[in-house]
Order: sequence, then C-alpha cells, then structure tokens
Amino acid sequence: MSRRLVLLRHGQTAWNAIGRGQGHADVELDDTGHEQASAVAASIAAYSPAALWSSDLARARQTAAYVAKETGLDARLDARFREFDLGARTGLTMAEYAEQFPAEYAEFRAGHFTAVRGGETSDQVASRFVDGVSEVVGSLEAGETAVVVAHGAALKVAVIALLGWPASLGSGFQGLDNCGWAVLNELDDGGRFRLAGYNLTASPTPPV
Repeated sequence: MSRRLVLLRHGQTAWNAIGRGQGHADVELDDTGHEQASAVAASIAAYSPAALWSSDLARARQTAAYVAKETGLDARLDARFREFDLGARTGLTMAEYAEQFPAEYAEFRAGHFTAVRGGETSDQVASRFVDGVSEVVGSLEAGETAVVVAHGAALKVAVIALLGWPASLGSGFQGLDNCGWAVLNELDDGGRFRLAGYNLTASPTPPV
C-alpha cells in the first residue's frame, strides 16, 4: 500500500487579500482565513492522517491548528516548509514592486526568481521542501497519510519537483487557492509520486 501526502495551503491573510508579498514575514490569518481553515479541517481529517507537519510561519501554524483539533494530531513545525524568501520584495504589492524595482520586476514576471534581490530561487525552495517531504514520508508506515501545511508558491514548485516534472512547466501550473490542497500518492521508494488531486477545496469557488 502506497503512502500518501496531503499538501494544504494556509488560509487567507490580509496581505493575501491585497496581493502583498509575504515571503518569510510572519503574517497571521485574517477572519476569512480562520473561516477557511475551520471549514477545511474536517475534509483533511477525512483522510485519516497519521502525521501532521507545518511550516513554522504563523499563517500555516494557525491553519494547522484547526487540522490538529479535528484529527487529534500535534503539528510538527518545520522551517523547510516555509514560503519563498522574497528578499527585497517582502511586504510590497505587485504595483509597488514594479515601481521600485522595474528591472527585477520584469525578470520576476518572466519567471526568473533569481532576479529578486536577496530572495530564494525555485531550485532552492524545491530542494528544501523535497528534503522535508522525504523525512515526512520516511516516518510513515505503508498505507499511511501525512498532511503538510505550507504556502502557495512553495507548494507549487514542490509539487512539480515531487512529480519529477521539469521546472519549466511552472509557468503553466496554477497555484493552490487559500486552503486548497493537493493529494500525492507514492509510486515507489525512490521519492516519486503520482498526482491524485489538485486544488481541492472544502467550499469550491467558481473559476474566474
């Protein structure tokens, strides 16, 4: 029986709502985010997880707390599941970023994350996230499920890496909604996974 990962994005924050780059900033859930996390917890508990891990940033910790209450599990906090470090862009909206750092913004929009001054690259984030997932999966018995609560951009590059897809596919891969989740089933002991579900939500919203 294969082991399973449920990768859950945190609920909404006030910064999410206005498009402000959060990165490693320790931003808490807003009222909507708490409602989303409360609503999603029962859906995540339905997978009968054996383990619960989370980024150590507040918005992920708070989301994980709802899952912990529903499942009876204690969340293990791990900085490897943090969002991208956005460097100089942290705290800026896209409009502010474009105005203050126009050359870097153009590179960023083209998908060249190394252009963000002081920030992490996709490869760096994927590497630390996959390393964390390896430990999570290694702690499971055959047929067990683990939940990891993390962040939108980090989850996007991590899912692509875990599936063994080329990073170039990222530009055509939509990120998870707040409190959306992905399900990955282990293919073998070599760290390969199969995508079983993506951007699942407790309260589906119509496409924009």
